[in-house]
Amino acid sequence: MDYQKTVQLPTTDFPMRAQLAKREPQRLEAWREQRLYQKLQEQRRAARPDGPDFVLHDGPPYANGHIHIGTALNKILKDFIVRVHAMEGEWAPYVPGWDTHGLPIERAALLELGVDPESLDPLELRQKCREYALRFVEVQREEFERLGVWGDWEHPYLTLTPEYEARQVEVFGEMARRGYIYKGLKPVYWCPECRTALAEAEIEYQDHRSPSIYVAFPVEDARGLFEPEGAAVIIWTTTPWTLPANKAIALHPDLEYVLVRVGEGARYLVARGRLEEVQKDLGWEAVTEEGAWRGAELEGIVTRHPLKDQTSPLILGEHVTLEQGTGAVHTAPGHGLEDYEVGLRYGLEVYAPLDERGRFTGEEPRYQGLPAQEANERILADLQAAGRLLHAGQLVHSYAHCWRCKNPVLYRATPQWFASIDAFREAALAAVDGVQWVPAWGAERMREMVKDRQDWCISRQRVWGVPIPVFYCEACQEPIIEPETIAAVADLFRKEGSDGWFTHEASEILPEGFRCPHCGGDAFRKEQDIMDVWFDSGASHAAVLEDRGLGWPADLYLEGGDQFRGWFQSSLLTAVATRGQAPYRKVLTHGWVLDGEGRAMHKSLGNTISPLEVCDKYGADVLRLWVAASDYQSDVRVSDAILEQVADVYRRIRNTIRFMLGNLADFDPARHRVPREGLEPLDRWALHRYRRLVERVRSAYQEDAFHLVYHAVNSFCTVEMGGFYLDVVKDRLYCEAADARSRQAAQTVLHEVVSGLIRLIAPILVFTADEAWEHLPEQARTQPSVHLATFPGVEEEAGLELEAGEEAAWDQLLNLRHAVYQAIEEARDRREVGGSREVSVELYLAPEAGELKASLEALGDLAELFLVSEVCFHEGPAPAEAAAIRLGQLEVGVQVRKTAHARCPRCRRNHPTTGRDQRFPELCLRCAAVVASLEPAGS
Repeated sequence: MDYQKTVQLPTTDFPMRAQLAKREPQRLEAWREQRLYQKLQEQRRAARPDGPDFVLHDGPPYANGHIHIGTALNKILKDFIVRVHAMEGEWAPYVPGWDTHGLPIERAALLELGVDPESLDPLELRQKCREYALRFVEVQREEFERLGVWGDWEHPYLTLTPEYEARQVEVFGEMARRGYIYKGLKPVYWCPECRTALAEAEIEYQDHRSPSIYVAFPVEDARGLFEPEGAAVIIWTTTPWTLPANKAIALHPDLEYVLVRVGEGARYLVARGRLEEVQKDLGWEAVTEEGAWRGAELEGIVTRHPLKDQTSPLILGEHVTLEQGTGAVHTAPGHGLEDYEVGLRYGLEVYAPLDERGRFTGEEPRYQGLPAQEANERILADLQAAGRLLHAGQLVHSYAHCWRCKNPVLYRATPQWFASIDAFREAALAAVDGVQWVPAWGAERMREMVKDRQDWCISRQRVWGVPIPVFYCEACQEPIIEPETIAAVADLFRKEGSDGWFTHEASEILPEGFRCPHCGGDAFRKEQDIMDVWFDSGASHAAVLEDRGLGWPADLYLEGGDQFRGWFQSSLLTAVATRGQAPYRKVLTHGWVLDGEGRAMHKSLGNTISPLEVCDKYGADVLRLWVAASDYQSDVRVSDAILEQVADVYRRIRNTIRFMLGNLADFDPARHRVPREGLEPLDRWALHRYRRLVERVRSAYQEDAFHLVYHAVNSFCTVEMGGFYLDVVKDRLYCEAADARSRQAAQTVLHEVVSGLIRLIAPILVFTADEAWEHLPEQARTQPSVHLATFPGVEEEAGLELEAGEEAAWDQLLNLRHAVYQAIEEARDRREVGGSREVSVELYLAPEAGELKASLEALGDLAELFLVSEVCFHEGPAPAEAAAIRLGQLEVGVQVRKTAHARCPRCRRNHPTTGRDQRFPELCLRCAAVVASLEPAGS
């Protein structure tokens, strides 16, 4: 007889080979056709008439290129969180968004056109930028969807839409109404290549080689403190190009300064704390001190400018330090923020003789037309000729660069629009304290940034963006920002978008009969600058959360750590300025994605990994599992080797699910489910471990600790199920009679476990979970898709959990099982035995261990639990060659030997009853009975 035909082998259409790269796009298309996301929202909304339970507000990526691995990490993490809340039965809508204005898009559009921006009409350039941005919105939308990210992709928020732009103008207007917006001549980061001001968030620091020079400013008037003849103040600078704009020299009021004579020659004033370094750099062999004063005593001394016929007074500033230089700081208010601030106190001219391209203007005829950096060489030559250059070298240091073009930037004073942070700084700091920051250090980081934040330069000298809604009176030249002018601009933008600013004259935008509130004039012109793109995205809490009816504030903002300088901060500032509180209850940050060796990813290094290529090779679910496996609050690593390891874990999870599904083909829960009292101890243990998994996973999900979910599920599938329970019950499932109570008991467990496991992994393995769900018994599928279902509960009927004593007994048994397998492996190495089924196990216990023996035997047939031929207990000491294991306070001796029992060809066990049945002498008694029951009656 062919006994193979008498066993119940697994049967399922759930394939072993995932073929994710092929099947995932097909499932995506099916989701779209079935409108599953929309159905989920309808179901959850129906039970929530008062609004969503949870809102994660999406930080808008730039619509300028394909997504990268860091973008994928961010969007997948957001998808995890939103899906978790949906699986908890909550209404958690997700509105994705895009930042569609700004320099990155304008530069990319100009690059595609291959033209200079000045050759294009502003409206023509804006149209090209719009087309470019919308094209990449569509590209990125498809790429995000390919990752399995669900959201309202049909109705995302875009910062270029008329309604959004109008709302942004209203946020600006409210800040202006409260007195937070002003225009001033102030030094700001300026990119000569992009020809615009930059915000702090648009600055990157890179190593840069600069001149390092010491320059002498001859003393003209020493205020009677010392003889000025032959004396000079020494300054040190790495920006010689700023020297033509020098207006003063700053000293710290509390530092001590000394006047020293070098040899028999010149006399120089430097800080005492820097004298040794200066002496070394300038090669002074011997110096003689002629006097010493506190900085405050030297205030008002007058020096001569080393290049120009003008004076440069000594002033006092707390910003002066002894970290570098001479303790006497060259001060150019037009080229440095600290210089500007100290200059305000002394009434110094804010002088910046550079144009928008960073070239010297006609105000400095000697250097006119030279770019600032190129002028350094000419300036050094002039200093040398004037006898004022004491030393010139080179210094490699961290220097500000433009985030977009990667070129060095300048500090340049220009008329700009600012938001006064000082006016609401304390309110912003208080708002920070009211937010939950994860990791917790985020609170202090944001506090420090807000505490030290200078006024926010919100104007940009570009075309592609939301115009600053300000008018100027032609009669008195005063800027005008009134509630009625803001309302007029907002109304225009809602109808025509911000292009209306360029197509209409001021008189066509302003209310009929409007007059200047300053002088009564009736002729006006429009501001030419646009708003900082961070103001665009920073207004999203108003334009999206409020206008979409999602509720304000958001429950969560989730972005990379770089957004403390960017979106986290701009959102906080606009919200506090207009509403007095933060726009988010919780902020969660993730780290950078590094390569396998811990290096930052750059195209130049050739170490980038495309998320779309990962999807094509492994599937999006493997990429998502990598995200789940990563402790994302720190920097995370990715490489082909790491992805291959994750793919192995994916296969183990998939195969575990497949095994369980395959053994439920003939299981009808309504007819075959076995109640708790009918389950074997092993089945109760499996359900107990499963419920512990549910608790751990749901708790980890609530903490956004996806790596704990990953490890818990992997361990459950690999160790508790694959490494024990499924291995043991395989015999029951395959070889017992199809309707045997013990087999149905195992199926009862598999049914509950696999149904719950599929739901537990659904937020992470979105494609695989939905595919597996479709292969569950029909009665187990409460919804057509797992993504419409909810997590398994942890509050089950009483008595489902194991008693403490029973759980301890199982722990002892598993420890003993491990010791048995170690002994089997050693015997196998000695070639004494083959597989575990042909092993007899001898256990040696002390006479007082009767209770331990009883507790172990109460858990079931130990031979089946150990997957061996038989287990025999002996009372007394173990043989010398036996292994030993301690269970609690008792020691158990373990010895294994090859069994004398024959192998049953049907169940492949070396069972003690093999050969006892007369009809089927080659079978064990259990298999003989099953085979006999399958024969036709009377045969």
